[in-house]
Amino acid sequence: MEVKCKVCKRKPDEIYEYIISARGERISPQEYVIRQEGTYNMLTGKFYCTKCYIKIGLPLGVA
Repeated sequence: MEVKCKVCKRKPDEIYEYIISARGERISPQEYVIRQEGTYNMLTGKFYCTKCYIKIGLPLGVA
């Protein structure tokens, strides 16, 4: 399953925030999103990156 932002369609390894955070934990950006991103939906592989999450009004729940 492809992990990507539901709005902008970028993958975690294309988003600086996740690249840096993942590097600090010595895991891939994709694994970081799966483990740490509160908006990640394990059924669809979608999440909201911070920029899009703010843009769409900070909705509760997963993408």
